[in-house]
Amino acid sequence: MHRLRHGDHGPAVAEIRSTLAALGFLRSDNAARAAQGSEIHVTADLVGSALTDASFDAALDRAVRAFQQQRGLLVDGIVGPATYRAMKEASYRLGARTLIYQLSAPLYGDDVASLQTRLQDLGFYLGRVDGFFGARTHESLTSFQRETGIAADGICGPGTLRALELLGTRVTGGSPHAISEEELVRRSGPQLSGKRIVIDPGLGGGNTGTAVMTDAGTLTEADILWDLASRLEGRMAATGMETFLSRPAHEAPSDAERAARANAFDADLMISLRCDTNSSPSASGVACFHFGNSHGSSSTIGKVLSGLIQREIVARTALLDCRTHGRTWDLLRLTDMPTVQIDLGYLTNGSDVAVLSNPRSRDVIAEAILVSVKRLYLLGQDDAPTGTFSFAELLAQELSPAD
Repeated sequence: MHRLRHGDHGPAVAEIRSTLAALGFLRSDNAARAAQGSEIHVTADLVGSALTDASFDAALDRAVRAFQQQRGLLVDGIVGPATYRAMKEASYRLGARTLIYQLSAPLYGDDVASLQTRLQDLGFYLGRVDGFFGARTHESLTSFQRETGIAADGICGPGTLRALELLGTRVTGGSPHAISEEELVRRSGPQLSGKRIVIDPGLGGGNTGTAVMTDAGTLTEADILWDLASRLEGRMAATGMETFLSRPAHEAPSDAERAARANAFDADLMISLRCDTNSSPSASGVACFHFGNSHGSSSTIGKVLSGLIQREIVARTALLDCRTHGRTWDLLRLTDMPTVQIDLGYLTNGSDVAVLSNPRSRDVIAEAILVSVKRLYLLGQDDAPTGTFSFAELLAQELSPAD
């Protein structure tokens, strides 16, 4: 869809205004006129005018930003595909449509999140409340139907909704998914050998991203990410970890495709590498992202790992600390395993470019990420201060006989 922003007009803007008003982020145009003391006479001409002349004004800009902030999206006031899809998802209420598992056209929405929450409270759903009707939600729904004597067809229609309402919630609170994630890490032990990791370098194929000039010549964003992924893969392989790159060099899969490949690999963790740009050359710094949404659901291990990575990179490089954040991006949402996306710096900032274009600095960043993964599995035991644990020490620890 066309990206809409402050100053635009037209029917698409009218739809956005209507959606955000219904969601409580914006006062409806009629309510605004009434508050100003204007008498409202609804006519066909007025309706037609509203549909064609709706304005993306300052109030709508604020509403869009507030919605983006709440939903874990990039807060830029621009309604692009991701924000528009999130608005559509937010507008669905449980019972407004029939929910069913569809491979060709998967369902997303707040109604799916409500269903997952109810099934979770009843002990049937142990996954993340992510608003995605996938195989795990289908299996949980079918199990609920079977246990309550309903036709186990995996379809959430009126009959299943009535059963959910009648049964009610027995226990609320807590997160079975968080407990499950933490238990998997604890049971897997501190050694890295055998851990399965997907490394995801951004871009790929003909999409080389931003190009920067260095002393050694032109360097593209794709070059930086692929080189860093290779350095990280080599270090992880040296510890006995099983590594898998989310793409070959000549491909640029979508985030959903990258997530599907990681799920097929049955990985323990996924680490995604990205760079950033900004119209302002002053924008700089490294940030880490994990899954987290407005429903209160998040990846506990993803959050812990993103914090570890953030601290290690900031301690070892000159990159500014832009902290960690929960987001609902497809890559974080559709992966079965804890996933962290690292935005390594801005290629529109001279200081960040100086770090990222330096091969030695990329070595340091790769080491920081590997050490962070080790810290995750150490669970705070026999740990060294941030920024001091070296690859050599880590390797020696990995290769030493277990007690």
